[in-house]
Parts: sequence; structure tokens; C-alpha cells
Amino acid sequence: MREFDVPVTLRDATRVIHAGLPAPVQGAPFLPGPVFASAFHAQGAPTDAPFAYTREGHPTWENFERALSELEGGNATLFASGVAAIAAVFGVALRPGDLLAIGGDAYYGARGLAKAESEARGIEVREVVMPAFRPADLDGARLVWFESPSNPNLDVADVAEIVLAARERGVLVAMDNTTATMLAQRPLQMGVDFSMMSDTKSLCGHADLLLGHVAVRDPELHARLRDWRQKTGAIAGPMEAWLAHRSLATLEMRLARQCDNALRIATFLAGNPAVRGVRYPGLPGDPSYALAARQMRSFGPVLGFTLGDRGAAERFLSACRLVREATSFGGVITTAERRARWGGDDVGEGFIRFSAGCEDPDDLQVDIAQALART
Repeated sequence: MREFDVPVTLRDATRVIHAGLPAPVQGAPFLPGPVFASAFHAQGAPTDAPFAYTREGHPTWENFERALSELEGGNATLFASGVAAIAAVFGVALRPGDLLAIGGDAYYGARGLAKAESEARGIEVREVVMPAFRPADLDGARLVWFESPSNPNLDVADVAEIVLAARERGVLVAMDNTTATMLAQRPLQMGVDFSMMSDTKSLCGHADLLLGHVAVRDPELHARLRDWRQKTGAIAGPMEAWLAHRSLATLEMRLARQCDNALRIATFLAGNPAVRGVRYPGLPGDPSYALAARQMRSFGPVLGFTLGDRGAAERFLSACRLVREATSFGGVITTAERRARWGGDDVGEGFIRFSAGCEDPDDLQVDIAQALART
């Protein structure tokens, strides 16, 4: 079991820089480079060697997992992608015949995986409207899965209410914290059992990696997650793990700039007559603002808004010069997309998911204004 307690006096900007780094050794690098090996010297009993075969453990992962554990306040297990992390939670928490209560506004990949679990393993699935959550929604469930803020609708779930209802019914709680990250809210401290993130997004932040992780405080759940990863082979490559650890040092700076940009853009859009339905949890007029302000420390880089129709949305995206049309979110480059093009989300044809990057806010606002003028 690794230690994940860190001094409470350290602030996030310091914690992300030092997270997971080994003790100083004369002549050694601050962060050891990636170890490229599938097998390690392992004479005698396998337990006599710290590493034997990469599917079972790897030194580069362990440095990054230690960093994630320190930031999450629980033991983190790294996976090859966010979806692999979701699958691991479903795999260790659910058995045939169990009931999964899942937010109807959760990531459509999680909902799709839940449907596959239903067909393959006989898991019963109940979709729950999280903005209108009722404790009775968890009756008979084994696991509740939700995302907050949700993607792409940006609704915020009342975590304390969900956790309380789950505890009263013996239900495990899993929360997708990708949009906010553990710097904006710490699910494990709020009583959640599984804190999951797609590290592909804001945590890595450069739109060049696929990774995910799950953090837990329960040692048994941690052991089961590691066993699941070993048996399914849902492992990260050493280069990806090392690059993610390297990127982690700038997370606080990146996220602060992205959140500032997101709020400024949301405020600007809310005052434009061509735009309707602006959603951002940090916007004082947003339906989720009061709850978000109570349980979040910052509000994330993602916002949503609607233009008149599909044509208007596509003209806006085509006219943008700095904003790149792409899926995913959380990168240093500002991106946007007409989300309905994928299907699977309850959004209109003119709805745009917008991920604020780290560019100068004046430049972004000028770009958005000229693109709106062409819709």
C-alpha cells in the first residue's frame, strides 16, 4: 500500500509540481525517464523482484500513480484510456443480476458501455436524471455512476445528496471527475468510492495522449482494480505515463488560465443576441451556479451554447481562426465542436461544446466575435 497523504500546507500549484517525484539522489534527474521493458530480471520467486512483467507492474507507471494518489487523496490505478478505467469500475463493482444506476447525462461512452454490460453480463441498467435526483433512484442498486459537471450539458450533481442516499442503501458510488479534475473537486473527500478521470483531457492537457485512472480509499477495491488491469491487459505504455507525469506539473497553471478564459467567454456569449442557452457552472446566472459554488473550487474549461441551427453552428466553426474544430476537451489549444454530429447526447443541432484553452483571452474573444458575425 502506498502513502497518499501530503502536507495540507502545500497549495495545488506546489503539489502538482512535486507530486510523485522520488527523493533527491545526487546526479539523478528530477523525474526518471520512461523505462522501456516488457520483462525484468526476476530470479527465483516472482515476489523477490520489484518488477517481473510489465502487465503486472512498471516503475514508470508507479511514479505517475504515486503522483495521482497524492493529488486524489486515495490509491490510484492507471489505465490505457478513460473508457478502460470506466470498464474496470464496472468490472470490479458489478456482478450478473446487479443494478447499475447511471446518470442519463453521463458521458455517452459510459452509457454505451453500461448497455454492453447489460447485454453481455445481465447487468440491469437504470438511467437517472441527475439534476432531478431522488434518493429512491438508488433503490435496489449495487453501483451509481454519475458525472459532474456533466459533459456536454454542464449540469452539476449534488454529490453530498447522492453519497448520503447511497450510504443509506449500501450502494457503491462512482464519479466521473474528468471535466473538473481533482484540483476543482476531490470526490474521495466527498465520500465517493471510485473517483475516475479520463486523463486524456485536462490532466494531460496537450491533446496527445490516451490515459485514464481510478482512485479509491478502500484497499480491497484498490487491489481488485489492479487485478482487473493485470488480467485484462488495459495497461498504459511507459512513454504515455511519463509524458503525463511531465505534463502534470503545469496542470494548476493551465487550469487556472482555462477557467478564467471559459468564464470570460461564457459571459461574452451570454450577452450576444445570436447566442442562446449558454451553460457554464461558473456563470452566476447558470442553473447550476449555486450548487457548483458550494462544492467546487473552480469550474473547469468547458462551456456550452446554442446557435440557431446546424447551419449556423457549422458556419461559426468554419469562421473561427484560433478555435480548432475537434472533439475532446481540456487542451491548451481552444477547441469546439457541434456536439450533435456524434449522436448519443441530448443536445440540439446547433449546440456547441466549447473547451477554453490557454490563449490570450482578448485574442479569443476577437476570434469568437468575428466568427459569430458570419453566422
